[in-house]
Amino acid sequence: MKEKLLEILGAHLGKILGSIMGLLVGWIIIAFGILKGLFVVLCIVIGFLLGSYLDSPGSGGDFTSRFSR
Repeated sequence: MKEKLLEILGAHLGKILGSIMGLLVGWIIIAFGILKGLFVVLCIVIGFLLGSYLDSPGSGGDFTSRFSR
């Protein structure tokens, strides 16, 4: 049973994550309004991109050395 569930989740992970992200964006827009919601989504995207840049191998030291001068 557990293996079957993991197989289904693995096969449809993109759809599941996309649905969750759509739900979160919709909730943020309803809670804060269109402009504030888009600002929150923009901040999330920038944070995600910055985090993924820092997580990439070999680039973390270059980025942090810019701020330590």
